[in-house]
Amino acid sequence: MGDPRYPRRVWRKPKRPLNYDLKMEELKTLGTFGLRTKRELWKAHTELSRVRHQARSLLALRAEDRSKKEPILLNSLVRIGLVSAGATLDDVLNLNVNDLLSRRFQTIVTKKFGFKTPYQARQAVVHGHMMIGDRRIDIPSYVVTVEEEEKVRFAPESKISSKFGNGGEKRGGAPSEEGVMQATDYGSSVGDGSYNAGTPGNVSLQAATTST
Repeated sequence: MGDPRYPRRVWRKPKRPLNYDLKMEELKTLGTFGLRTKRELWKAHTELSRVRHQARSLLALRAEDRSKKEPILLNSLVRIGLVSAGATLDDVLNLNVNDLLSRRFQTIVTKKFGFKTPYQARQAVVHGHMMIGDRRIDIPSYVVTVEEEEKVRFAPESKISSKFGNGGEKRGGAPSEEGVMQATDYGSSVGDGSYNAGTPGNVSLQAATTST
């Protein structure tokens, strides 16, 4: 069993980690899904390898044993949205790492609420702004089930919910009419040389005029 203080590694490095094409592909995947390190990507590859190994093992069984064990694997994958209902073991073998990374909590939040980058969504998750139902989830790699996907929402006390709520409103929106009028009045006053006596700009202008 081993010492519980030293758990087994849940990831394996690639056989050729210094291959240039592999490194470029890994960096692209890291940026697409907002992964912090390559270790997170290797964990996904290892988990995908485990699932595909189970599918190949089931294909090698007799029809009687396979009919009992195959629904267990397929139902678990349907539950987390990796395959659709009615899928076969061939569909499991066709899965890639992007399919698994798309079910991460961080990715679901990015798509649902329209964050600018997956790293921005990751920060919102880690800082406790996101919830699933009544549970606060601060783990970006949490695998979201199909039933939980509709329950993803902002925490009630989150201050960024007004900017990204319902996936519509984002940062950098158009300025309000009042702000435009104030900017226009200020620009016209600068062009005419007339300043409000209470503004800091007027104080510096009077000081410059007096000194000259």
